[in-house]
Amino acid sequence: MQNLQKFYGTDIEIAQSVYPQRALPIGEVAKKAGISREYIEQYGDFKAKVDYKFLSENRGKKDGKLILVTAINPTPAGEGKTTTTVGLADGLCKIGKKAIVALREPSLGPVFGVKGGAAGGGWAQVIPMEDINLHFTGDFHAIGAANNLLAALIDNHIHQGNKLGIDPRKITWRRCIDMNDRQLRFIVDGLGGKANGSPREDGFDITVASEVMAILCLSADIDDMKERLGKIIVGYSHADQPITAAQLNAHGAMAALLKDALKPNLVQTLEGTPAFIHGGPFANIAHGCNSLMATRLALKCADYVVTEAGFGADLGAEKFLDIKCRFAGIKPHAVVVVATVRALKSHGGAAKADLGTENLAALEAGLPNLLRHIENITTVFKLPAVVAINVFPNDTQAELELVEKKCRELGVNVAVSEVWAKGGEGGEKLALEAVRLCEQPSGFESAYDVNLSIGEKVEAIAKKLYRADGVEFLPAARKQIAQLEKLKLDNVPVCMAKTQYSFSDNPALLGAPSGWTLTVRSVKLSAGAGFVIVLTGEIMTMPGLPEVPSAEKIDVDNAGKISGLF
Repeated sequence: MQNLQKFYGTDIEIAQSVYPQRALPIGEVAKKAGISREYIEQYGDFKAKVDYKFLSENRGKKDGKLILVTAINPTPAGEGKTTTTVGLADGLCKIGKKAIVALREPSLGPVFGVKGGAAGGGWAQVIPMEDINLHFTGDFHAIGAANNLLAALIDNHIHQGNKLGIDPRKITWRRCIDMNDRQLRFIVDGLGGKANGSPREDGFDITVASEVMAILCLSADIDDMKERLGKIIVGYSHADQPITAAQLNAHGAMAALLKDALKPNLVQTLEGTPAFIHGGPFANIAHGCNSLMATRLALKCADYVVTEAGFGADLGAEKFLDIKCRFAGIKPHAVVVVATVRALKSHGGAAKADLGTENLAALEAGLPNLLRHIENITTVFKLPAVVAINVFPNDTQAELELVEKKCRELGVNVAVSEVWAKGGEGGEKLALEAVRLCEQPSGFESAYDVNLSIGEKVEAIAKKLYRADGVEFLPAARKQIAQLEKLKLDNVPVCMAKTQYSFSDNPALLGAPSGWTLTVRSVKLSAGAGFVIVLTGEIMTMPGLPEVPSAEKIDVDNAGKISGLF
């Protein structure tokens, strides 16, 4: 696995050149990770789940170093964050370190919508690529089933007499599906007469934005998960009192549906590096990190764990540091901020068709986006950082030198990453710098005190990280905050739902915008997950498909070989 003969095609063609014929049996991958056979449950020859007993029985074992990979605000030019994450783990192995990668599972929505796949790229991928992108081990289906079981129990309770006095107009729990389907955002159900339920307004969220997904990803064990499920607030009574899943006796059955989904999934990279891929909350509308359990498991199995937070550092990394680290009692030892020259030129106003042409003016205009993310990591969160430039063939030496010069002015090194083309070999320079940073002292801090009011926590994020002038809370949001404060349910972290394309709540404001105000339109408590979701701008919890969905290019032949994933 260490000296793969490389050829260059699409991502799926590269993956299929290795899998299955040159992939390691999953038992060997587990052995490399230090997990004995008794703890793995095989899903075929190349996938397995790891029993959560491994964690409890190895609780006293020393943790490895944690490296967080994040990025600039995404653009149509692409950044390659997952590719860099996988390549860095392979690069660490190349320089003689025991490393594991920990990633989220892809959602079918983006796979069939815009992305066409989310398992890395080129020679820095996780395999089996097709399985990971499509159904994997069924975790998302279990999460959707648990979510929709609760929805069914709510409406059945009302139909059977409504002893809890649930106000149908105040039900906050929505059904979910793991697909981009704008038609389901707002619906009316229960039509057709008394036998078919009570008519009411309803709607769907995408599974990866559901509270059940967040709960699974933040649970320490099955008992913690069951307790969190019981705390879910599904709506309010006619007397404005919260109604929970525990009051509906739903949490036990929900936990039963999720008992296997809670177990982390073990696979491998193209170079045979162990990879835990588990959970998949979106970072623009959820907390954007893989499961706490998979991260803890990886830390017990490796000297270095490379994990990723979704979208730019203003979203996924902020939530990783302010939510996941707070709950898990962990912190990164180093942070990698991924950027491309092409994406920075896009932030600087260059047209997509011109991104392959040297343009130092556009690059300099777009660099403030990267520099702001660096400043947030190093000065707000006080963590050591390195910038990984994911290089493209058309990047010029002058462009790369300009990025390096501006980053060094902030005291941050730049490492060129060539992992797409070279795999672990192309990530060795980045690996060496990450190892060096892991030995540096850091005074990690959160962006806010969790005991501040909801408004103060939102303002802290908006002003410190987004650099907004202030925050405007619309009347509905103010009313919702007042209700949570009255019920004393407000001393929790906030999970910002915001466009991924900008520091602001306006996706058209690229670069590093200033002189703007963040608009908060709605606030919702996810009591089981343990945070408040703050919806800003026009962000949706159910995405739609683009004009030309990736699904139109995906196919399978009569031998079962899939094409079109990329």
